[in-house]
Amino acid sequence: VFLKLVSCGTCLDGRIWKAHGVSFEVKDGTNETCLIAEISANFSVTYVATSQEGVTHFVLPDKAIVDKSSTCGNDTTSPLLAISFETNNTLRMNFSRNSTNYHADKLTFTYSLTDSTLFPNATTSTGPVTVSTAATDIDANVNTTYRCLSVQRFLMPNVTIDFSSVRIEAYAKGNFSKDESVCSRDTASTTVPTPKSTTPAPTKTPDPGNPETFDYNVTGSDGICLLAKMGLQLNITYKTNESQRTSTVFNIKPNFTTTGICGNNSAVLIVTDKDTVLSFFFALNTCEQVYHCSALKLPSSWSQWNFISNFSVHNDSLGYMRASLGKSYMCNSEQKIQVAMNFSINAFNVRIQAFKIDGDKFGIAEECQQDEDNMLIPIIVGAALAGLVLIVLIAYLIGRKRSHAGYQTI
Repeated sequence: VFLKLVSCGTCLDGRIWKAHGVSFEVKDGTNETCLIAEISANFSVTYVATSQEGVTHFVLPDKAIVDKSSTCGNDTTSPLLAISFETNNTLRMNFSRNSTNYHADKLTFTYSLTDSTLFPNATTSTGPVTVSTAATDIDANVNTTYRCLSVQRFLMPNVTIDFSSVRIEAYAKGNFSKDESVCSRDTASTTVPTPKSTTPAPTKTPDPGNPETFDYNVTGSDGICLLAKMGLQLNITYKTNESQRTSTVFNIKPNFTTTGICGNNSAVLIVTDKDTVLSFFFALNTCEQVYHCSALKLPSSWSQWNFISNFSVHNDSLGYMRASLGKSYMCNSEQKIQVAMNFSINAFNVRIQAFKIDGDKFGIAEECQQDEDNMLIPIIVGAALAGLVLIVLIAYLIGRKRSHAGYQTI
C-alpha cells in the first residue's frame, strides 16, 4: 500500500485527507470563467500487482491541472470539468441543467497502471483503465454554488473516490455565487430538531407482489467467486413535484449484461434492470473467516419518472448476509435491507455465497435469524400443546383414581 503524503493533511483510517480543496477554473473563448470548482479528493484503487493484489491510496494533488478537454459546453455538448494529475490520470465530471437546477451527471476516472509512483509493482496494462459512476447526487439550483464539506463517496469497479470540502458551480458567471445549495449531508449534521409536525405519511403505490427469483454468478480468472439466488424488490420514498412524500415499490427483473467483479478479499455483484444498476459489495474478514454484504450502491436514471430521474444512494457500512467462509447464507423469509432513510430493499428466498466456492454449487447453508425464529415458533407451539395434553391426561387419571377411592368392595 502506497500513501502519497501531502502538506496540510490529516490521517484518517489509514488514508490521507487534505485540509483544503484544489481550485480549478474552466474558461470560454472570451476568457470568461464558466465552471469553477474547489475539490478535495481521496482515491483508493485495487489493482493486480506482480505477486498479489495491490491497494493504493492517494489524494488529488495540489499540482493537478485543468485538462485541455474541459469545456464550457454549447448547444450540442455539455459542460465538462476534466482534471489531470501525475502520469495520464484524469478525473472528469459532466454537467447538465434544466430551468431550475444543474447536476453532475457522471463522474469518470481514467488511470494508468504504468504510473509506478501511484501503482507500485503493478502488472503491465494494455492501456488506461476507465471507470465511472452511473449518476451522482451533486445537484444545485442554477446561479448558486454547490457546497458539501462532508465526505461524499463514489463507488466504481475497483475504485473508491471520497470527495470532501467541495465547492462547485457549473454555468458560472465569473466567481462563485454568494448563494449556496448545501448538500443534504451538511444540512443533516447541523439541523436543529423541531417539534413533530402533522406531515402526512407517504402515499404508496400498489403492491406489485413478491418478486421473481433469479440466479446470479460472478466469475473471475480463478472461477466463480460469488453465487446468488434471490428475488429483489426496491422501496423508494421521494417527493413529487407538489412536494408530497410518496413511496413506490417495484420488482427487479434483471438482464445479465454485467455480472460483477472478483477480488481476493472483495466481490461485487451488479444487477442491472433497464435504468437501474444495483451493486452489492461483499467483503471477506480473513481473521474471523466470515464474509458479509458490506456496501450497497444504487445510481439510477429513471426516464419514466421525471421527478426522480437522478436517484442515487449508497451505504458502505452495512452488515447484512453474514456467513462463514465456505458456507452459504440462506434466508427464505422476507428480509428488509435498510440502505438509507429513503431507500430499502426487500429480498426474498435469498441464497448467497461469496468466496471459496466449490465449482458452481452452494456450500452448507447458514440460516438467517428470521428463518430460525420461524422454525422455533411451531416447535414452541407444539411443545405447549403436548404439555397441555399431558396435563389434561394427568388430571383425568388423578380424578379417576379419586372416584374409585369412594367405593368399597362388599
